[in-house]
Amino acid sequence: MSDPGTEEETELAPVCYRHPKRETWIRCQRCERPICTECQTQAAVGVQCPECMAAGRESVARRPGGWARMFRPAKGSAVTYALIGINVVVYVLQFLTGQRLADAWFLYPYEIGSEPWRLITSAFLHSPSPPAVHLLFNMYALFVFGPVLETFLGRIRFIALYLIGALGGSIGYLVAVELWIFTDGRVETHLPGALGASGAVFALLGAVIAMRRPLGVDVRQLLIILGINLALPVFFHSIAWQAHIGGLVVGFAIGLVYMATRRRDARVAQILGVAGIAVALLAIFGAFLASAPAIYF
Repeated sequence: MSDPGTEEETELAPVCYRHPKRETWIRCQRCERPICTECQTQAAVGVQCPECMAAGRESVARRPGGWARMFRPAKGSAVTYALIGINVVVYVLQFLTGQRLADAWFLYPYEIGSEPWRLITSAFLHSPSPPAVHLLFNMYALFVFGPVLETFLGRIRFIALYLIGALGGSIGYLVAVELWIFTDGRVETHLPGALGASGAVFALLGAVIAMRRPLGVDVRQLLIILGINLALPVFFHSIAWQAHIGGLVVGFAIGLVYMATRRRDARVAQILGVAGIAVALLAIFGAFLASAPAIYF
């Protein structure tokens, strides 16, 4: 007679496909099969099973060299590379259009009431000074952690994580501005603005922290990137660290939702959970507008 809890336990604690008696939460980055510590080989991000490692070595041996191979998107990483491309193109357009594009997309606290699209569009702008440093750090983090998250989550979940993370970064910055005004006791007519993909990128890092066990990510590499990005505002005061914190918190929350609703029968709960986070952010934004002075409009 079978134990009625066996099926549930198997779903919650997968076993290694090569060693059925060994439970493991870690999966191969490429094929997503559960693998125990004995079967794991550390890749650039995450781990791979013996079969995928062998197939990768064989594929590399067959492929010709050249610059084209370096820029060929990895399988399942189309959205990541598209986001990198969009950010780079927008950065070039910032120079070609002078300040016009930045003026239309920048997150100015005192214009956000009448132009709420800046909550998202500002996440595709980057500071031109120092040249490309802001862009390079964000795109490097996206290049490292984007593919593994996109492969693990799928395109739709990954896009939702990125965009809601960008929204969370903007909301985090606005909340900090409101607290600044409240504690300072006066309204500044020239409050600093915010821009950059940092909120969205930090959301990815927060999700990786929440899902590190099934992803099998080397947390040390993540902490290095996290530390560098958190330290940048100390040296470059134009970078809004408040957006970093907002994106990190939102990404971690979404990662927890994804972890808690991994089973197929929890798909509705997953959609509602992620949507609930987005609605909560919009509610905070609404409260900000309701309490903000007329100068924001």
